[in-house]
Amino acid sequence: MKTAKLYRPIALAVIAVSAVMISSCFNPFSPAIDNTLSNENIISDQMTTEGVFQNFKYAYTFRDTAIYGGTLAPDFVFSYFDYDLGVDVSWDRATDMRTTDGLFSNTQDLRLIWNNIVYEEGDSLEVDIKRSFNLTITFNPNDVINFYGFVDMVLARNSTADKWKIRSWKDMTNP
Repeated sequence: MKTAKLYRPIALAVIAVSAVMISSCFNPFSPAIDNTLSNENIISDQMTTEGVFQNFKYAYTFRDTAIYGGTLAPDFVFSYFDYDLGVDVSWDRATDMRTTDGLFSNTQDLRLIWNNIVYEEGDSLEVDIKRSFNLTITFNPNDVINFYGFVDMVLARNSTADKWKIRSWKDMTNP
């Protein structure tokens, strides 16, 4: 009987340690971290034109003006045709950053899908890309707007060692 009393605390300790080890391996309230994407960076280095579009989408998805600003060249110009007034409207980078910040601040959700590139022409320093997109803007659950349109973007860089940046963006979306 003395031997059984001596091993009882050891047995309880082994059971307790085993229970802790098993629960740490399988705890539905604390699942393991998924490391399958650990080698992939969702922020592009923008050494490719597709990397600019990836960062642009990320900026909209997470409403991140820092990433968005990183896609724009210092001499960036945004333009669109105002169908009500019948004129082209354009603005500079500073105005676009303020406008985009307002959009990011006043929405609950932004979903941007870049579709196929319908036109691409250029060289290693400047490329004109026309591409379709789908954008869903959710201000609140009862106020959701869907846009289907086209952009005509000129991406540029000073040398092949530099990042691509958007120099101009013409929104070609019809109302």
